[in-house]
Amino acid sequence: MLLLLILSFLLMRGQVVDVNQKNMKSIYDVSIHDIEGKSLDLSKFKGKKLIIVNVASECGFTPQYEGLQELYEKYGDEVTILGVPCNDFGGQEPGTEKEIQAFCTMTFGVTFPMTEKVGIKENRHPLYDWLCTKELNSSSDNEVAWNFHKFLIDEEGHLIHSYPSKVAPLDNRIIDWIKS
Repeated sequence: MLLLLILSFLLMRGQVVDVNQKNMKSIYDVSIHDIEGKSLDLSKFKGKKLIIVNVASECGFTPQYEGLQELYEKYGDEVTILGVPCNDFGGQEPGTEKEIQAFCTMTFGVTFPMTEKVGIKENRHPLYDWLCTKELNSSSDNEVAWNFHKFLIDEEGHLIHSYPSKVAPLDNRIIDWIKS
């Protein structure tokens, strides 16, 4: 009963926060599905660096898939790439998960993990709540402006840095971070 009173008070003041978001302390607490619809436990990436990239098949930056795949092949022992399809930026990822997977595999030979298609600007997925909200990630507030924005996560699951679309996957800043 007390909880209902508190929630009612906060609701009237416009301060209700999703309780699940508040409890989300680590990126490893985020629930997401892979591109085939199976649950993807992000904790399987513990102990390895992780680059999370929102991807799109019909974007001017789509050729970055090639660089992401090269990173994955060359530095796969140190880093995992996680491609996250999103249609929020220019409607440039209109396909189904099956179509996206086929496109990535046939066009760029992508073998790194991919997730379900998610929302970032609209109906934001909890993964992007965590990546973009300092209160959740304990590092920084971030805004994803376009496709192929890169988030660098260290081996313990801490957000280290983010880079906009124009920073290529093979940029020396990313390579140096992987090697560090």
